[in-house]
Amino acid sequence: MTFRQFAFNNVFRNKRIYAAYFLSSVFSVLVFFVYAIFAFHPGLAEISSNVSIGLHFAESIIYVFSFIFVLVSMSAFLKSRKKEFGLMVMLGMTNQQLRRMVFLENVIIGFFATVSGIAVGVVFAKLILMAAENILGLEEALPFYLPWQAAVLTFSAFLILFIVISFFTVSILKGNKLIDLIKGSSAPKKEPKASIVLSILAALLLGVGYAVALLVRDVMVIAAMIPVTIIVIIGTYFLFTQLSVFTINRLKKRKNIFWKKTNLVLLSDLAYRMKDNARAFFFVAIVSTVAFSAIGSLVGFRYIFTTNLTEERPFAFEYVSWEGNQQEAEHIQEIKKELAPMNYQEAGITIKHVSAGSPEGEHFERAIVSQSEYNHLAKVAGQLDKQVTLEDNEAILLYFKNALGEMPNLEEQASHQLGKHAIQQIAVQPMNLIRTFEDYLVVSDDLYKDMQADSTEAYYAFFLKDWKDTITIGEKLLKKLKVDQSYGEDPDGHFRISSLAYDWNQMNQGFGAVLFIGLFIGAVFFVAAGSFLYFRLYADIEDEKRKFSAISKLGLTDKELSKIVTVQLALLFFVPILVAIIHGAVALTALQHMFHFNLFKSSSAVLGSFAAIQLVYFLFIRFQYIRKIKEEI
Repeated sequence: MTFRQFAFNNVFRNKRIYAAYFLSSVFSVLVFFVYAIFAFHPGLAEISSNVSIGLHFAESIIYVFSFIFVLVSMSAFLKSRKKEFGLMVMLGMTNQQLRRMVFLENVIIGFFATVSGIAVGVVFAKLILMAAENILGLEEALPFYLPWQAAVLTFSAFLILFIVISFFTVSILKGNKLIDLIKGSSAPKKEPKASIVLSILAALLLGVGYAVALLVRDVMVIAAMIPVTIIVIIGTYFLFTQLSVFTINRLKKRKNIFWKKTNLVLLSDLAYRMKDNARAFFFVAIVSTVAFSAIGSLVGFRYIFTTNLTEERPFAFEYVSWEGNQQEAEHIQEIKKELAPMNYQEAGITIKHVSAGSPEGEHFERAIVSQSEYNHLAKVAGQLDKQVTLEDNEAILLYFKNALGEMPNLEEQASHQLGKHAIQQIAVQPMNLIRTFEDYLVVSDDLYKDMQADSTEAYYAFFLKDWKDTITIGEKLLKKLKVDQSYGEDPDGHFRISSLAYDWNQMNQGFGAVLFIGLFIGAVFFVAAGSFLYFRLYADIEDEKRKFSAISKLGLTDKELSKIVTVQLALLFFVPILVAIIHGAVALTALQHMFHFNLFKSSSAVLGSFAAIQLVYFLFIRFQYIRKIKEEI
C-alpha cells in the first residue's frame, strides 16, 4: 500500500466524522457554482446589469466564509484525532509524514467535494433555474444554460481554497509532543471557572446594546449600528465563555437542583462542554445572527417598498400633461382604448400654478386644485375620508409623503397670499391622490375660478380594482407613447404616464434578484452554523460513549440516558440559535424604527422558518447521537 493509498483509506475509515464536513463543503461548492451559473446566464443579465455584479459579489462573500468555515472545522477534526496521530508516531511515522498525510487527506476531500458540488449543480441546474423564475417573478422561462466559465471558476477557486487550507491545517500539528497526542481528549480537564466581573460585563454589554438599538429612531439607527454591533459581539463572546459557565456553577451549588434526579450528571458535564465549545457557540451565534438579519432585512425592504407603492398609488394608470402638450387628447384616447375591455373609472383635474407671496416678500408659484375636482378624485379612488368642505377663503394643504414615511414640519394654521387673494389654511393632511410629487392647496370652487393661472397642468387618473392584471397593458402603453420605461416621462418634457402594475412588477423583480442572492447566502451561513454544531458534538462522541457506558453500570436506565442526552444536546444546540434569534429580532426591530413600518409579520416568518429548520435538524442529530451511544452500551 502506497502512502497516497494510506491517506485515501484514512478518509474513508473516518467517514462518520468527515461526512458532515464533506456534505457541507459540497453545499458550499454547489451554492458558489449556482451563483456562477446565474452570473454568466444571459437571461438574467437582461433584467439588470447590476444582477450579475451582485451575484459575483455574493460569490466572494461565500468564498471568504467557506475558507473560514472549512479552516475552523478542520482544526476541530484534527484535535479529535490526536490519539490516532499519536499511535501512528509510536509506530514510526515521522512528523513530516504525518503532516504530509493530513495534507493529502484535505486535498482528497476537497477535490471530491468540489467535483460533487459541481456535479449536483449540473443535475439540478434546471430545477434551480425554475426556482429562480418564481423568486424573481420572471415573465419568461430561463433556458438551461451551463457556461464553461462557471465550472472552471468553481473548480479552480475551491481547489485553491482546499490546498491553502491544507497548508494551514498541517501547521496545527507542529509542536505537539507524543504524550499530548496519545492522551488526546482523555487528558484530565481543569474544573471550568468563570469570572464574576466578566459575567456581569456580558449582561451589561448585551443590555446596553439592546437598549440603544431599541430606543434610537430614524437616521440615528444608522449612527448607532456600528457601536451597537461591536458591543453586542463582545457581550456575546463573554456570554458563552463566562456567563454561561458562571450560571451553571451557581446552579450546581443549589442542592435542591443539583441533587435532583439526573441533574448531577447533566450539570456536571454541561459546564465542561460549555467551556470547551464556547468559541464554537459564539461563532454559530454570530453567523446565524448575520443570516437572520440579512434575510429578514431583505424580506422587510421588499415588503416596505411594495406595500408603500400600493398604498401611495390608488390609481392603476396616471397621466400628467404639462402646458403645451399637443398630444394630450390623443394619448388619453389611447389609454381608454387599451382599458376598454376592463371595468375602470376615470377622473381628471386641472392643476393651476398661481403667483404666491411670503411674509419675507419672496414670490413663488403655488399649485392649487378645486374642491369639487379633488373630491371627485377621492371618490373614484374610494377614499371618501379624504374629501374636504371649504368656505370661500379657506384652504387645506396636501403635502407629499415620501416612501420612507418622513413627516415634514408644517403649520396647520397658516396664511397664504395667492395673487390678490388672502387665503387661510385650516388644516394639513398627507396626500396620495395626485402623483406629481409636490404640495397642493385645495381651495373652494369659486376661489379657484377667480384665480388667474400662471400655468396649468392636467392630471388624469384611471382606477381599476384588478390593477395587477394590467402589467402587459402598462408595458404596451409605455412603448407606444415612447417614454422612458423607468420614469414614464416624455424626453421632451411634455407629459408623464405611469402604470402601477408595471412599476410594481419591476420592483418585485428588482427585489427578487436581491432576495435570491440573500437567501442563498443566508442558507450557506445557516447550514454552516448547524454543521459546525454537528462537528463539535461528534468530535466528543467517543468520550461520551465511555462516560455513559460507565454510568450505565451504576444503574442508569435507557430512559434516563435519553433524557440527559436530549436536554444536554438541546441546550448546546439551541442556546446559540436562541441568542441569534434574539439578536436578529432586536436588529429587525431597529430597522422597523428607522422606516416607521411594521415588520413583525415578515420578521416572524423569517425567524420562524429558521427555528423550524433547526428543530428538524436537532431531532435528526439527537436520534443518531443517542443510537450511537446506546450501541456502545
